[in-house]
This record gives sequence, C-alpha cells and structure tokens, in this order.
Amino acid sequence: MHPSDDFDPDHQQPLPFPAAVNYARTVMGWAQAPLPPGIRVRQGLAYGSHRLQVLDVYAPPDAHNAPVLVFWHGGGWTNGYRDYVRFMAPVVTGLGMVLVAPGYRLVPEHRMPAPVDDALAALAHVHRHAASWGGNPGHLLLSGHSAGGHLATLTALRAADRQAAGVPDAAIAGCLPISGIMDLHHPQPVAGSLEERVYTLVLPEGQAHLDAVFSPLSWAAGNRLNVVLTWGSLDSERVRLSNQRLASLLALQPGAVGTLCLEGADHFATHTDLRDPAHPWYVALSRHLAA
Repeated sequence: MHPSDDFDPDHQQPLPFPAAVNYARTVMGWAQAPLPPGIRVRQGLAYGSHRLQVLDVYAPPDAHNAPVLVFWHGGGWTNGYRDYVRFMAPVVTGLGMVLVAPGYRLVPEHRMPAPVDDALAALAHVHRHAASWGGNPGHLLLSGHSAGGHLATLTALRAADRQAAGVPDAAIAGCLPISGIMDLHHPQPVAGSLEERVYTLVLPEGQAHLDAVFSPLSWAAGNRLNVVLTWGSLDSERVRLSNQRLASLLALQPGAVGTLCLEGADHFATHTDLRDPAHPWYVALSRHLAA
C-alpha cells in the first residue's frame, strides 16, 4: 500500500490545488486503517503487463454469486491510486457485494486512449474472473469518482467497445458515476485551468478534436443500461452542467436514467461522504441490487 504522506512514488503530476491535496491525504489516510475481520482482500491482481494495470478485490465472507461493484479512482487522469477506494470496502461488502478497485495508466505518460483502454481491459478481466472471487459475472455495476466516474460512464456507454472486449450488455446491471466529467470540450480554456489540462496533458498531442470522442456525452445515443448520475451542489460548474446535459440525453434513450444532486457537497465530499453507510448513493446502489 502506498504511504499516506507520499503522493509521488509513481512520479505523478503535482496535485493542482490544496483541496485535491487534502482529499488525497484523507482517503490515503483512511486506507491505512485495518478492515473489519472477515473481508477477503486480494491486492495487486494483474490484468495487464504495466505496473498500474492491477486491481484490488474486497469480498464478503463466504461470498458466492454476489453482485460486483467496479469502482475506478479519480485524480484528473494524472493522479490517484486504487487505495482511494479502499475505505468503501466495509460498506460495499456489508451490502453483500464484491468491490473491485482497478488502477489504470495515467497521463501525460500515457495519454488517451490508454486510461479508457485500461478500463475496458480491467472490466473484461473482472467479467472473466469474478466467479473465482465469489462474484457474479452477470451482475456488474460500474462506478467511479471524478475521472473514475468519467471512465466508468465511457466504458458503460461505448457498448461496441465493451462488447468487443468480451463484456456483453447483459452483464452490466447499471452505471452509477459520482462527480464524473462527462464533457471534455471547452472552446477557450483559461491558461492553467483544469479545462486546459485536458488539452495539454490528457488528450493526444495535437489532437484537440478528440475531446468529443472521449466525452461520455457523445455516446448517449441508443443507451439501454440503467444509469444514475450523481454530483454535488457545490461541484465544479463543468461537472454539474455536463451531468445535467448527459441526463437530458439519456432520458431520450431506451435505458432508465436517474440523477442525484448531493446538497452542500463539493467535488471531493461527494466521495468522502461515502464513509456513511446511510449515504443516498448507497440507497441508489441498493436499488440496483434489488432490480
């Protein structure tokens, strides 16, 4: 496990502002705490050859054919660790689910489409191996926070790519991203802004037009999956507006769509507040378990 006071063991980018540093310190600190007895943990399972193409699995005791939640960490595609997800394990396994936290290659060392390719590869690995962890490969739920929410949604909505990777629609029970960036496009990003980082660090060099290709907003047409979009009332403007726009587009498709706006929550609280087992997002998750 990465030490909670060291955010650069893998030569990641400096975190862009103090709130991001505080968030990282908080969730990495929580990752140091021992998990309740009985949770079965498998760490660092490889789904590819790169050091970041690994995932962690948390399963309830005696899990058998349990629903599986695949949750990608955030960090602006430049930063983050799968340990960011570990604090959720007691609640998720308490719901009778297997929790999977994948890592993925980070930009700018590995620009798009590398993180998206890794999300597809990780999901295919989960589908193939879920049964060996006590999970149900036919009941996979996709989620993530921030950049992880973007990856979860893009993986869910790009059905042809997901099917080509070996994951059929029937295996996906729903997608519940949190504070995901659903539209990467910005006509005139301010120098030094997070929006500009999409063009200077995330997208392939000299290919700004690919912002549409890597935006979940572009892939809503024909969606048949159940999607619940969550964001905070104090989230960034681009997160709030892009989720609202995606919800409007998904409402015109065959699949069901729901929204959850968390009053008083900023971009990071939408994730850290999940320490509360009674959090509304877990209520939405439970509905998908019962469906």
